[in-house]
Amino acid sequence: MPDLLLELFSEEIPARMQARAADDLRKMVTDRLVAAGLVYEGAKAFATPRRLALTVHGVPAQQPDVKEERKGPKVGAPEQAIAGFLRAAGLSSIDQAKVQADKKGDFYVAVTEKKGQPAINVIGTIVPEVVRAFPWPKSMRWGSGKLNWVRPLHSIVATFGPETEEPEIVRFAIDGIEAGNVTRGHRFMAPSAITVKRFDDYVAKLNSAKVVLDAARRADMILHDARNLAFAQGHELVEDEALLAEVAGLVEWPVTLMGAFDKDFLAIPDEVIRATIRANQKCFVLRDPQTAKLVNKFILVANEEAADGGKAIVAGNERVIRARLSVAKFFYATDLKTKLEERLPKFSQIVFHEKLGTQEERIARIVALAGELAPLVGADRAKAERAAQLCKADLLTEVVGEFPELQGLMGRYYAEAQDEDEAVAHACEDHYKPKGPDDLVPADPVSVAVALADKIDTLVGFWAIDEKPTGSKDPYALRRAALGVIRIVLDNELRLRLLSAVNKAYAEIRGPLRGGSLHNTVNAVQVELLSFFADRLKVQLREQGARHDLVDAVFALEGQDDLLLIVRRVEALGKFLDTDDGKNLLAGVKRASNILGIEEKKDKRTFAGTPDAKLLTLPEEKALASGIAAAKAEAAAAVAKEDFAAAMTAIAKLRPAVDAFFDKVKVNDDDKAVRENRLKLLNEIREATRAVADFSKIEG
Repeated sequence: MPDLLLELFSEEIPARMQARAADDLRKMVTDRLVAAGLVYEGAKAFATPRRLALTVHGVPAQQPDVKEERKGPKVGAPEQAIAGFLRAAGLSSIDQAKVQADKKGDFYVAVTEKKGQPAINVIGTIVPEVVRAFPWPKSMRWGSGKLNWVRPLHSIVATFGPETEEPEIVRFAIDGIEAGNVTRGHRFMAPSAITVKRFDDYVAKLNSAKVVLDAARRADMILHDARNLAFAQGHELVEDEALLAEVAGLVEWPVTLMGAFDKDFLAIPDEVIRATIRANQKCFVLRDPQTAKLVNKFILVANEEAADGGKAIVAGNERVIRARLSVAKFFYATDLKTKLEERLPKFSQIVFHEKLGTQEERIARIVALAGELAPLVGADRAKAERAAQLCKADLLTEVVGEFPELQGLMGRYYAEAQDEDEAVAHACEDHYKPKGPDDLVPADPVSVAVALADKIDTLVGFWAIDEKPTGSKDPYALRRAALGVIRIVLDNELRLRLLSAVNKAYAEIRGPLRGGSLHNTVNAVQVELLSFFADRLKVQLREQGARHDLVDAVFALEGQDDLLLIVRRVEALGKFLDTDDGKNLLAGVKRASNILGIEEKKDKRTFAGTPDAKLLTLPEEKALASGIAAAKAEAAAAVAKEDFAAAMTAIAKLRPAVDAFFDKVKVNDDDKAVRENRLKLLNEIREATRAVADFSKIEG
């Protein structure tokens, strides 16, 4: 079957837009092909700085014929209705329609056959539609044309045909640009016109014209050559996946070169050097494999094989990097002249949020909360409060102003430079962590206290003013903050009562603001935040293979705000429910809950309270009541020791008595008193299991 080759050749497309644009091109074209009845075998899109390309193979040569039926008026309908039907169906006489019977009588039906068009004609309609509707993040009209495109569009290649024949050009024009079979190679090394046929021919000719079409191959070439260059000099490449992808989008023919800068600049922190070189010149830095410290070399990626071997290109990059590093060195030296605490008064003029006060007020809240949390996480209170006081100060430094991604890290460097305690300095950096699922979790107690205080203050504050995440929108990264709290607590195996921490944070927020800006009470914040943490914990545990309904079953119990104990309960519950005893007991509890639900709804009352022993006449009733009493006592004792596996074992002993009860005892006895007593006994089954979890929340 025929294949389609499409190329849109333009001025340089921003690297950050290329991957998305290639994917959009593939999806938009193939979706329209399928909608037109042209089901293809496969498609792949590509992007370079100057072109978007698409190959679709296995496209039918022709659309399938389509038969359409149009239902008309009833047989014997007025002539006016029949005439309107004939016009709409394109028939010249009613004899051309067939009569079809249904429940309401006989109706006229027009059957028309629409012959499929050649695929090349359909493609000629589809591609202009796609190009005109293309969703660039930013686009504009260029020159006198009407087309909105990211950069001026110069030419279009569109060929279609089977491998065994010469492909045809798909005939269409966009904004005066006629589709053809001519493209161009590398801007500098092979700018001449190239005539192409199908995809394999296109790729080979581009490669000969110094254009590597596949971005993944360009990235592999850069990485391989950069590693080899570094290794040859006894260094190691500091790999950067995001930078590699960006640089691969800046060149069509990658050529890696090595440059150098003055050793004096190595006095600057490594991260500042790397950020400077990365942000300004899109270059990679190198390190000593023995010490892991940076060396005064860098790798750049050129877009051509220069006649002088790249000397001029390297020299140009070295000049720019020298200037940029000089500025960074000046910023760093300037920052060191002012102590972190001396910067704090400026925060009184910076608003954190109009309803949550200034940064100064927020820092004061974090200090107070970190002090309260310190003994709970094994941290020195004075150090935790000192770290909390200084942890945001680097936001006002020159280096962080230039490179915001270095906030926290620079706080550690500046704290170390002014001889702060090591735990305080590291907390300045670590209190932002974890920033994502792959980030490390703070482990030092002082860092833990400040990190928790920072995140809990954020969460409580935005819940208090009723600015919670909605749908996919989370402008204040509150989901990330909650997951951060969960990971810190679980990874460090901390015993932290969330509701108590929320209460303390709320009190600090309410104090300076006197409640004027707060929309929610502390009780409302506690309830809503606990539910929010439950949702985030489900996400965390689901990634580890746990069931979300077990988290619900544990959170449904009152006062469950100790995340570590919740997880341990969930783990024990999951293991228990994997056993036959667990599965059968769950079925029994579900049956008891269902019966209770029906009868409580019927009687409009609950059946709480201790059953009357005098009304327990059948041996199965007595055995169940005795078993429940023993199981509740044993489970409660085990839970008090936080031995949830033992609590499950105690509850499991109820299984034979529950099975026997349902097998031999009629719950809805004719005697009202006996019925009520037996329903109370069912309620006792439900209550006994609540020592561990609310079984009604468990699926299955």
